[in-house]
This record gives sequence, structure tokens and C-alpha cells, in this order.
Amino acid sequence: MARVFVTGSTDGLGRAAAQTLIAQGHEIVLHARSQERAAAHADLAPYSTGVAIGDLSSAVETRKIAEQVNAIGRMDAIIHNAGIYQAPSRCPTPEGHAMTLAVNALAPYMLTALIERPGRLIYLSSNMHHGAGDSLRDIDWIERRWEPSRAYSESKLYVAALALAVARRWPDVLSNAVDPGWVPTKMGGAGAPDDLEMGHLTQTWLAVSDDPAARVSGGYWHHRQRQSPAAEVSDPGFQDRLIAKLSKLTGVLLS
Repeated sequence: MARVFVTGSTDGLGRAAAQTLIAQGHEIVLHARSQERAAAHADLAPYSTGVAIGDLSSAVETRKIAEQVNAIGRMDAIIHNAGIYQAPSRCPTPEGHAMTLAVNALAPYMLTALIERPGRLIYLSSNMHHGAGDSLRDIDWIERRWEPSRAYSESKLYVAALALAVARRWPDVLSNAVDPGWVPTKMGGAGAPDDLEMGHLTQTWLAVSDDPAARVSGGYWHHRQRQSPAAEVSDPGFQDRLIAKLSKLTGVLLS
């Protein structure tokens, strides 16, 4: 059985993924933003290997999450599920970053660099990353007027490119990005038309399955089918420029 860390596992796709993996007998490390939010794990915590506590919008707390996970031991897989959508404003984090960028891109980058390297990495992106563009100027929204939808789309472009950059840099790790679809979660809304089950089952399949189709790297997936991401996602030049930006903003190097 595998040991898997799932970020943002108090509700939505993250909780569904954790529940599925626990039911399959895997060792799951849960994550909650705060001790108060950890109460949402009351039914899952007794069956888990641990609960990492920390707010991914804070670089200090993100580092503490990495420390907590490393203290448990090496993970076989990590599912970077946590994310925010349509922040009403830039909402500066304690370090002064745009919250959408911090949670959706800076935190996954930091955790990737700071947690002991697992066997598999899964990053949740979105179909909305298409059309975000290849400009990495002002990714932190310091100069531009805030656009919630565009900020979200850009952040999901960055995390998909991060997934494929890791696949290229770390050939011993299976790293993939997933578009779960527009699913009926708290983030997606009750009227979302996509299949919630297929959204989280793609994550869990990539995390633990011995199916040869799942034991691949550098893919962008939707409902267990490999898709074509935006050209920037697969562009080594864009990936390297992005990693340099993320490193500069976080002060963390990705080896």
C-alpha cells in the first residue's frame, strides 16, 4: 500500500480523493488550513497516518507543512489538490503576494522543493489554463488591475507547467497535471456539469495505480484520458523561466 499526502483534503475533490484512498487501504496524510478546519477530518483522521496543519497562502506555514510531512516519512505520492478560485481582490498574503498565485502556484512549488522527493506527483490544473498566455511579466499582479478569472487561469497554467517541468528535471519521479473538470464542489458550485467522481478518481489513479497507463510522467490528464495542454506547459523554455520566477518569489530553489 502507498503513503499519500493530499493537500486541501477537508472538502471537495481533495476529501473525495482521501476517502477513496483510505477505503483502498492506503496510508493517507491529510491536510487542513487550520486546527479549526481540521475538525472536518473528524471522520477520516482515525484512519489516516496524520494531519498536516498550515495555511498555504503563507510561506511560513507552507514551510511548516513540509516539515510536518517530512517528519512522518517519505511519501510515495503527493496530490497537490488545494486551490482557490475567483478571489475578489488581490488579497495580499503575509508575504505580500496575490493570494491566488500563492495558494495555486507558489505553495505547490515550495512543497515540491521542500518535501522529500516522492515517487509520484500530481498537480491539479484546470482547462481554464488555455489562453492564459506566455507572459511571465507581473505574475504577482502588482502592476495590473485585478482580474479574478485571469489570475486563476494563469495560476493553473503555472502549476501545469510546474508538473511537466518536474517530470523533465526529475526522471525518477512520475509527475503529471490533472484537469478535474468543472465539478460540483464548494469551489465549482452545485450547478457544475462535470463528473465529480471522475475528477477525483483520476488523481487517485495516477497516485497509486499499477496500471501501465498510469505509470507515466509528463502528462496532462482529464478523466483518465491524456489531453494536450497549452503549448507553454510543454515548452522547456517557458518552464525554466517560470521556475526562475517562482524561485525568486519564494526564495526556494528547485533542484
